[in-house]
Order: sequence, then structure tokens, then C-alpha cells
Amino acid sequence: MEWTLNPGDYIVRKELHDQYGGGREGGISPSSKTPNIFLFTDPPVGRLHGYFDGWGVDGKFHYSGEGQKGDQRMVRGNSAVRDHQLKGRSLRLLRGSGGSVEYLGEFALEPSQPWYESEAPESGHSDVIRKVIVFRLAPIGEVIHDPSDVLPPPVEESVTLVRVEDLNTETFAINPSAQPKEGERREQRLVLEYKTFMEQKGSVIRRMRCRPAGEAKPIFSDVYDEVRRNLIEAKGTVTREAIRMAIGQLADYSRFLESVAKAALLPERPRKDLETLLESQGISTIWQTDIGFEDNAGGIFT
Repeated sequence: MEWTLNPGDYIVRKELHDQYGGGREGGISPSSKTPNIFLFTDPPVGRLHGYFDGWGVDGKFHYSGEGQKGDQRMVRGNSAVRDHQLKGRSLRLLRGSGGSVEYLGEFALEPSQPWYESEAPESGHSDVIRKVIVFRLAPIGEVIHDPSDVLPPPVEESVTLVRVEDLNTETFAINPSAQPKEGERREQRLVLEYKTFMEQKGSVIRRMRCRPAGEAKPIFSDVYDEVRRNLIEAKGTVTREAIRMAIGQLADYSRFLESVAKAALLPERPRKDLETLLESQGISTIWQTDIGFEDNAGGIFT
């Protein structure tokens, strides 16, 4: 069937699919009846569910892939969009999701960078961050360019310090609805006890809150000693997995601070091999004792 809609035309979604095929639900609707893939966007509503669609400063329409929960994958509708040119299908962008929708025009994936990965909140859980696929759509001919559908500028990098008592841990961010596990409780107690110990020595203990450029959510260190310029990651256990995680987190956080000493804060001194592993990455060890804390760095951290 020949395409007859022009940019700016309105049509009831049910009638659109009756004429041209495609499913009546979902944001990406490939048609088996005609060589079209229908993409439905509603930026004000979509942002409430983790879909950030709109015109970028590059002159392309950035369109979020399908999948409201969990990391998005290049399957089903997403793979259909990716392969639309190979399959000879047109991408038809429409504004709205149900009832009457507005045809915005025909698009094609931008050849130089057809899609990229980003992060966005999961639908219904603003603190749960997931990986999303974002397609870069280049307009073909006349299209509707609504000024209200312009994407906000990319988030700039920022680093601030927050109170240790603010429970902003990456574990809670990943699964905020779950009750803290015993290991997490031990970790938080360890941090608070270390804070009290160091403040008696004149230190000012904070957490580092960093918002990496372009990222959807900030990251938080466990401890930052403002006076001594020490960056510390706490773990409630001394398992190899916990030590490896501490190494990765300290590598991530230390990118945003210059000339800091790094250490892992642990409930007890780890076995020799794990302490050697930390030292190989330029990370000292702090452990709790019956009377306070000790470190293997000559007292830099205690």
C-alpha cells in the first residue's frame, strides 16, 4: 500500500495499523503488511518511564529503544530498527502513543553512529538505573521539528562532598526496594565507627558525590578525608570478591580527584595475598581492631 500521510497529519492509531499493519501497542511497531516500522514517541510522558526522546544538538532525533525494565537488548523491535535499511523498511516517527497520533515524518538511522548505549531510570523505579539503546534518526525530507521536543544539554561533570550519614551506596541504588543485607549493615557500621575514630584525630570525614559527564546517576565513595585527602572504600567482608570490588570502585572514584591516597577499609586484616593484591594497585589497607583502627601505610589513614 502506498504511503499517503504527510508530516503534520493526524490519524487514529487503530486506523493507522488497519491500513498499514503493525501492532497496536508498544513504542516500536514493525509492520508485516507494508515495508514500514512505526516509532511512537511522547517525550513528556516517556520521560516519566525512562524514555528520553528528542532532538539533539546534532540535528538528529534521539529515540530510546524498547524495554521498560532491565537492560535493553538488541532484539525484537530494537533489532528491526537497527536492520531497517537492510530489510528495505522505512522508519515512520509519530508523536503520541494511543488515540490520535501525529505523523512527524520519515527517518533513517544516521550511518556514522546509528545508535549508542546510555543509562536511564527503570519505569516505576527512579533509583534503578538500566542500560538503554538510543537510536540516532536522521530526517528524510520534510519532518515536524517541535521545539518542545529538544533534549536538554548533556550533564556536565560535577564533584561535591556529602555527609557520611547519607546512605547513598551503589548497592542501594541498584536495588532500593530490598532490605540491606547483613554485609551492608556491617559496612555502614564500619564507616561510622571509622568516622568517629578519625574525627577525634582532627579529620573531617565526608563522602564524595560525583556525577560523571553524561551519566544518569551520580556515584558515591564511602569515605573521603578532607584533611588528609584520603579516598577510602569500605567492605563488610574480606573475601576476594569484596577486595576486587573495592579496587574497581577506587579506580572509578579516583579519576575525579587529584593527588589522593587510596585505601580499603575492612573489618579485619585480610590474608597476605589479598593485601598484596591491594598494594599492587596502589591501595593501602585499613582494618578494625579492638581499640580502633590500624593501617599498613605508616599511619597515613589512622
